[in-house]
Amino acid sequence: MSTGAKRGTARVAAAVAMAAAMCATVHQRLDAGTIQATAPAPAGSTAVAPAQSTAVGPAGSAAVGPAGSAGPSPALGTGTTPSATPRPTQHPTQHPAPSPTASSGAGAAVAAEGTKRSVDCRQVKCVALTFDDGPGPYTDTLLRHLAAHQAHATFFVVGQNVAAYPSVLRRAAAAGHEIGSHTWSHQDLTKLSAAGVRSELARADEAIKAAAGFVPALVRPPYGAFDDALRVRIKRPLVLWSVDTLDWLHRDSARVARVAIRSARPGSVILFHDIHRTTVRAIPRVLKALSGKGYTFVTVSQLFDGRPPRLVYEGDAPHRS
Repeated sequence: MSTGAKRGTARVAAAVAMAAAMCATVHQRLDAGTIQATAPAPAGSTAVAPAQSTAVGPAGSAAVGPAGSAGPSPALGTGTTPSATPRPTQHPTQHPAPSPTASSGAGAAVAAEGTKRSVDCRQVKCVALTFDDGPGPYTDTLLRHLAAHQAHATFFVVGQNVAAYPSVLRRAAAAGHEIGSHTWSHQDLTKLSAAGVRSELARADEAIKAAAGFVPALVRPPYGAFDDALRVRIKRPLVLWSVDTLDWLHRDSARVARVAIRSARPGSVILFHDIHRTTVRAIPRVLKALSGKGYTFVTVSQLFDGRPPRLVYEGDAPHRS
């Protein structure tokens, strides 16, 4: 081998040794955490930042509808006068189930937002179907009826029943329906102390958050009963109704459907109870008839463009439901 060739071989060997030493140093620094390895992005790919999550605020926050939605502001004190006829509260037998983590419920809430359509209730005829006292054994059937007509509704749920049927509540939220509080045990809040009112709302909030991952922004007081003191204590919008189907009194599906269909007007908030089988059986007829009249079914918050007033409708007497 010539002298030049020997020198070339020596230079190559030295370069290889130097490269090996550098690699060893880099690996040592990686192991020590002083260098962060970054994998190159595939050609033509675009980095996407994670979407910002929207958290439902604590008590006192306003419900927000989908972007671009708009709605009328129905005059308070209008519509069908709520009935003052008392009736006993009926709730399904409790079957406690383990509560899921809040993160799984938050996912359901995000999925729900994705299923809502943007609706301008100033341009189309909107009506809000609302269901009290659930969830219960018939709520899943109701959800299927609503899905068949791409209808969204608002459920004012009782905390005790949420604890009994947490998966039903999650399905309702994931389908894009709005969830509001109807307190923990359906007591007349005007007859409770300030501490009692706080407890009824807080326990319901906890049950809903455990099941679905959020605190509801709307409250419907049991029996529609409220007074000035209650309005001060509850910072969230109080949602009553303009059409009372009296479905709890008349367990007649045909009558319930007839009252809802005849009484509906653009901007109506219609009261039902999904704990009654006869009510759930009436809903397909209601959906079909009102769809035929050109109505779009929206949540309460969508009806008011995401900004329900502090009091949604005010009757002359409290309703006993």
